Formats: sequence, C-alpha cells, structure tokens
Amino acid sequence: MKTIIQNIIALALPLWGLGGLSSHAQVGQPYIHDPSTLAECEGKYYTFGTGGGGLISEDGWTWKSGAVRPGGGAAPDVLKINDRYLVIYGATGGGLGGGHSGRILTMWNKTLDPNSPKFKYTDPIEVAASDGMEDSDAIDPGLLLDPTTGRLWVCYGTYFGNIRLIELDPKTGKRVAGNEPLDIAIDCEATDLIYRDGWYYLLGTHGTCCDGVNSTYNIVVGRSRQVTGPYLDNVGRDMFHGGGKMVIAAGDRVCGPGHFGRTIIDEGVEVMSCHYEADFDQGGRSVLGIRPLLWRNGWPVAGDRFKEGTYEIESERRGYALELAVDFVRMKQERQAWFRQEELQKPVVPVENQKLEEVVDTWPKGDIPARIGDYMFRPHQRWSITAVPDAGGYLSNPYYKITIEGTERALAATDKKEVTTVPTFTGADEQLWRIEQLTDGTFRIMPKSIPGKKGINTRYVLYSAGDSTPTLAEWDFHSDNSKWNFRQH
Repeated sequence: MKTIIQNIIALALPLWGLGGLSSHAQVGQPYIHDPSTLAECEGKYYTFGTGGGGLISEDGWTWKSGAVRPGGGAAPDVLKINDRYLVIYGATGGGLGGGHSGRILTMWNKTLDPNSPKFKYTDPIEVAASDGMEDSDAIDPGLLLDPTTGRLWVCYGTYFGNIRLIELDPKTGKRVAGNEPLDIAIDCEATDLIYRDGWYYLLGTHGTCCDGVNSTYNIVVGRSRQVTGPYLDNVGRDMFHGGGKMVIAAGDRVCGPGHFGRTIIDEGVEVMSCHYEADFDQGGRSVLGIRPLLWRNGWPVAGDRFKEGTYEIESERRGYALELAVDFVRMKQERQAWFRQEELQKPVVPVENQKLEEVVDTWPKGDIPARIGDYMFRPHQRWSITAVPDAGGYLSNPYYKITIEGTERALAATDKKEVTTVPTFTGADEQLWRIEQLTDGTFRIMPKSIPGKKGINTRYVLYSAGDSTPTLAEWDFHSDNSKWNFRQH
C-alpha cells in the first residue's frame, strides 16, 4: 500500500482465455484490501487484510467477514509452520497517516478460528522498522519458509525506497540475531516470495493503488537461483533496476490486481490470490480475487476465470471429443463432382450445422453412456457448461452443470466410478462438476461426489482410459489421460 496522492488516501482509509458467455468472481462479501496469502485451518479458508479483519470461507468460493487479527495496521501475511500460524503485518508506514515511519510485527496463534477455545494470539514482536527518512518503508511483508533449507524469510517495502529481505527464526518468529536487511528490488511494493523447481521468485505489485477504478496496480515477477537475488525478469533486467515480467494486469472487468499469494491445491493444480482495486461488477469495490496459476517456460502467469458457454470437451490424450454414445447420423449433401470444371462454377452455398431436432428422436430416452470420438460439430458432442449458483464451489470457481446444448441431458458420475448422461439435470451432487485450470493450461474435470461414497470427491477425475473410453480415475498430473481442453466452434 502506498501514497500516490495524499488526499486520495485520506478519503479511502475510512472506508489464456476462454471466450464464453460469462465468468464468475468470488461470491458472498469478498470485500478486502491487501489480502494475505490464503491459509487453510480446520477445513476453512482464511485471509487477512488491512485494518485488522479478514475473510472466511467454508469452501473457498463463498466468502464472508469474520477473520480476526489484532493490531490493526496494514497488509498482513500468514503462514502455517508445523502446528501454528505465524501472522505478520505492518503497524504503520506506507504513507498511512502521512508518513513512512513503520514497524513490522509478528505473532502466533494455534488456530485461525475465532470460535475455537485454542484461539489466542501471542504478544506481537517487532522484526523490522523504518524511521521515515531512510530509503525504506517497513510495511507490506511477505513470508517464505524455504522448503530446501527450512529458513524463514520476509520481504517488505514500498515505492518509498527499496524492497528489503530479512531472515526470521521459524521457531520464534523473531529476527535472526545479527541479520542485516538486504535491498533486492525497487519500483514495486506488496512483495511476496515463492520457491519452485530450484528458483526463487519475487512477486511485486507495480503501479498505483487506492484510486478505485483508476488504480493501475499490476503484479510483476523476477527470479533467482538464490533467495538473496539478484532477481531478473525474462529479458534479464534486475528488479533492483526496475525489471519485472507481467503476471497479471487489469482485465475481465476488474482492475488493479495486487498483493500476490500462491496456494497449491494438488500436484499441477495451483491458484493465486490477490485483491482487485476495483471490481466493476461490484460497484468498484476492492475485492478478493482468486485465479488459476499457470507456469509457462518457468514463469508464473495468471490463468483466466472459467467462463460459461458451449464447448467441445477435448481429451488431451489424443484430441478426441467427449460425446453421447449414440448412432452417428449422416448429413445430407449433394455429391461434389470436383473433377468437373463446370461444377466448380456453381454458386457456393454454405452447409449448415446439423440441428438437434434432426437427430434427438434417434437417441435413447433413458441414461446414455458417454464415449470419446472424432469431433464433427454434431449435437451429441456440444456441451453447455453453466454455473449452478446455489451449489457452492471451491477455490476459484462455482460448481457447474454440463449438459448437451439445447437439452437438460446432464453428465453424471455413477456409483461404479463411470460417467453417463441422465435425461434431466436434478442438481444432485454427482451431476455437479469442478473445473480447474492446471499449471500447464489444460483442465481437470471432477464430479462433486460419487454415489455411494461419503463426502466431497477430491480424488477422482474425468479420465480417458482409452481413445474412446471415458471413465473416472484417480488424479494424475503426469498423465494426459487426466487432462481436457475446452474448444469453441
């Protein structure tokens, strides 16, 4: 968080894509500014924001206020270390109150659930400070527990000076004795550190904030083989000299993404969190954003929110399409005498796609199994994917129904872990589908539940067991059988 124009801050403080029909943002009351990385605690998701409060979600889709963090201040982060949660935040700074004199504090809690008898924060400990005159601003901390060494790092700072790196003791949350801050970047704020495949990534928020629909916040990245840097972007520019590759900018009627956080859901399934300075569809309010996180050539980039629409559902295995197991009905077309020159001089008359009403009476009336076959623009291969508003969701999306275009015939899981289609969508859990974009840009498709099995399904996905055989099988990111694409034709 930074000061771009003092009177704007003074007014504000009190208060790859699929071109389908529409997309959906987080629902409920996802209103927050400067959110922490998402944290999971006892089956719920939490994120904390500027001002001391935060949001809670039962499923990762519907959010409401209720998270509790004492101390007020700005731009917190949270990290689970063993069986405790470390919370870090800036007490002042960032231009808040007109100055850059700040303090960064840490505190612990055994749980994030304010209704738990174990809920109690420890006294805050100061780990960094700025005097308002030096070339630094002690605010906007981001935490990284290095998975290769177990060392705990904090990056912090704003446009007012340098982004700095310090080391904390992961057992106490205190500054490591004798540790001196290291300057690692400029021209950004609200930084975060992540590690992946031998690289450390520094995510920084660039642009202007706190100006609603006029905010230009965006998130950029550099990477290094060492946590201490230097952090270079995709063309070799050092972030200490203004470098940074774009991760996410304005689009899809939201602007000003800032305060990056990474959440790994499963192998090959990741999301990034942020806030949007303004969601045009929610009155220009600052809201929580959750997007798929993709990795392209070793660089993180935000995926697109899945959009409703009508698609070919294409198997990554070979490129064949999911379809109803019905007879192929040939289309009528006059034979072309392409070898006769006079025939080629006739007027061109476009061929219309086969219509549903031309074939639907040839289909069985009851359940129809699904199969995979060559895509030919036919009605039995065209799937309408529509959000089901009251069915809940998961991190990044609501649950969807998948029906044959123009009908209520719905894709469904069976008690034998197979897939079929039922004549009418009823809203049953086995007819609800979770659609997640993967780190490589493909998708996994997962039924909410499997008949006869208790609870929400998190293991079995739509799977191409053979070139023509769809089924349900355990998720395997390393197998193209588990992956699908959505094509519009």
